[in-house]
Amino acid sequence: MAQHPLGEHHYELTATWTGNRGSGTSGYRDYTRDVTITIDGKPELLASADRPFRGDKTRWNPEDMLIASLSECHLLSYLHACVTAGVAVTAYRDRATGVIREDGRGGGAFVEVMLRPEVVVADAAMIETAEQAHHQAHEWCFIANSVNFPVRYEPTVSASRGAAPA
Repeated sequence: MAQHPLGEHHYELTATWTGNRGSGTSGYRDYTRDVTITIDGKPELLASADRPFRGDKTRWNPEDMLIASLSECHLLSYLHACVTAGVAVTAYRDRATGVIREDGRGGGAFVEVMLRPEVVVADAAMIETAEQAHHQAHEWCFIANSVNFPVRYEPTVSASRGAAPA
């Protein structure tokens, strides 16, 4: 990633198809959908199509990566929002899901992604502010701001110490 003036950032990766079984795309069943994604200085990412599209279920697919991008972006934006608001997050786990609707012509689109972050904060007095920080995180998330479908979130926040407020 290179930083440019005015807050513009550029990203670069290489996606290499590795699924040629010898005859290329001579037929729909004659090749695999295996892809290796590389970025200088980072581990390789083994990718494929989703299983219903003749992909390898043990590899990341584009749908997985989009949901992961939305989830991680919200998480990182949320941590920043909490620091800014004086909330000490001690644990965070998201169980994100997404829905794609096929269009009957070979294509389709995501119609929704749901993030379900489970957050633990250091003290019960922080719970309300921690819940509100999700709104700020959603506004700050570059990836959520880049997609044309709703990214919803249903957070739960608990405290590692102190009684929950009544």
